[in-house]
Amino acid sequence: MLFEQREPKDFAESVVSSGLREGRVYLSVQFLDNDMVIPVIETLVYIGKDLRPDDSGKFYFQDARSFRRGVPHTRSGNEAIVHAHDERNLTHIFEYEKALEVLMTCSLRRRRRGVS
Repeated sequence: MLFEQREPKDFAESVVSSGLREGRVYLSVQFLDNDMVIPVIETLVYIGKDLRPDDSGKFYFQDARSFRRGVPHTRSGNEAIVHAHDERNLTHIFEYEKALEVLMTCSLRRRRRGVS
């Protein structure tokens, strides 16, 4: 098996709010460090915009595990993890291929810094 050879971009192409689709899987990629060599990745499902009556411009994501089990995001308790973001804070949410590019760039940074 061989992946196409490509040069990863120096910048991350996160989702655009107008492109979000309910029920679609997205990846959250964030970093624990300023050097951006320790990634934290979470699989999320977009569940909608402005789900609460007092919301304005909030985009909601549920953890993929509870979503796949059919746990409603409205259920009280800790069964579903739901994240709400405004449009400015979607910069760490990616479609699958774009998340791979972020991780490839991270891998190159790790190599240059000698991180194992």
